[in-house]
Amino acid sequence: MSAEQKKEETPKVEEKEVKQPVEGGNDEEGEEAGGEKKMSKAARRRARQRELKAAGLLDNAGNPDNEDESNPYPKVGKTFIRQTWPEPTIPVSKQFPKNGMPKGEECEYVLDNNTYRITSEEKRAMERASQEEIQELREAAEVHRQVRTWAQSWIAPGQSLMQITDRIEGKLETLIGKDGIVRGQAFPTGASINNIAAHDTPNTGDKRLLGEDDVLKIDYGTQINGRIIDCAFTWHQNRRYDPLVEAVKAATNEGIKQAGIDVRLCDIGEAIQEVMESYEVELNGKTYQVKPCRNLSGHSISPYIIHAGKSVPIVKGGDQTKMEEGELFAVETFGSTGRGVVYEDLECSHYMINPENVNKPIRHDKAKHLLGHIQKNFSTLAFCRKWLDRQGQNRHIMGLNQLCDAGIVDRYPPLCDIKGSYTAQYEHTILLRPTQKEVLSRGNDY
Repeated sequence: MSAEQKKEETPKVEEKEVKQPVEGGNDEEGEEAGGEKKMSKAARRRARQRELKAAGLLDNAGNPDNEDESNPYPKVGKTFIRQTWPEPTIPVSKQFPKNGMPKGEECEYVLDNNTYRITSEEKRAMERASQEEIQELREAAEVHRQVRTWAQSWIAPGQSLMQITDRIEGKLETLIGKDGIVRGQAFPTGASINNIAAHDTPNTGDKRLLGEDDVLKIDYGTQINGRIIDCAFTWHQNRRYDPLVEAVKAATNEGIKQAGIDVRLCDIGEAIQEVMESYEVELNGKTYQVKPCRNLSGHSISPYIIHAGKSVPIVKGGDQTKMEEGELFAVETFGSTGRGVVYEDLECSHYMINPENVNKPIRHDKAKHLLGHIQKNFSTLAFCRKWLDRQGQNRHIMGLNQLCDAGIVDRYPPLCDIKGSYTAQYEHTILLRPTQKEVLSRGNDY
């Protein structure tokens, strides 16, 4: 396991307030009514580069300094461009060769009957044959790491959940090189607060703000050619929640440790539960045992399918199905100070096409039109209502409800424990390679 590292403080470059360009302006500046001048994007970019260079964050060629120790992003080869900091702007595809994306954490399998795999020439040959898929997963994982490193540097109380999710999603599109459903976001950014464990993102008009005493779960996915990285972390500012967050992080790491080829899913759940329930948290003079949310689980992942059929429980008992070679899993755990059981509540924001019912007949023209839009823009990936609004489908609710009632689209409402409780989440995506297990989304943060 990689040790959690403290973030290094980085010198901040003073941001200058610049105005947006107007249409018809030249490369340097435009002019709006009243004579007030505005800088163009190109002029702002050059000004920003001058500031970064003056601060010693760019080399003589105007690229991020590969030796700048304050930059938390990986150093790169001579023909590539290192990610910028404190504002990442370089797509990951321009930082590393296509066949040389950064690896995740590589681990040998735990079961004795799998120890031969690390040296088996047959297994190595099988792994070489699947390199294209592995490199796509690694690139998507590096995008996730770089976006969350940046997000963790600025998320703070007083910000709206809309602002937080919009900034993350915008940066994700930049770093992954958004290209329709070929490259982009795998599902809406979850921003679930306190007793809300999962599946909550703000709908249009949501005014909720992040509070100083809140526990926020940030859960977002990246995908390239449908190869999905599903990874989540918990933000909190009040140190009294440290034991809750540490319990969930430790339980997730235990699940990752136990996972492997031929391992029974139920055994992973038992190990997770034992670790999580060994923690206690004191809130307002009362001590709570950290409970796993027993009706939530990790899951297998297939191309363009976030929940592919197998579930990784976080409590003992249940499915004795085994993990298999080549499978991709999201190992995630949820801990709670409440009952440890979640239920659907609040306004729904997450939706996803049900592939088995997509060819059902539709009577309403607006619902047919909306389904075509969803298939074109999201395929079988999850989507949210604010995305539809921003794509011109701002009167979609009736058609969306009709698709849901027909079973063509499924609703995924927020999942909540009892009011007044607090929940935390950590999640990583792992690949069961023929030779060893790779925790694709592992980073220096968790």
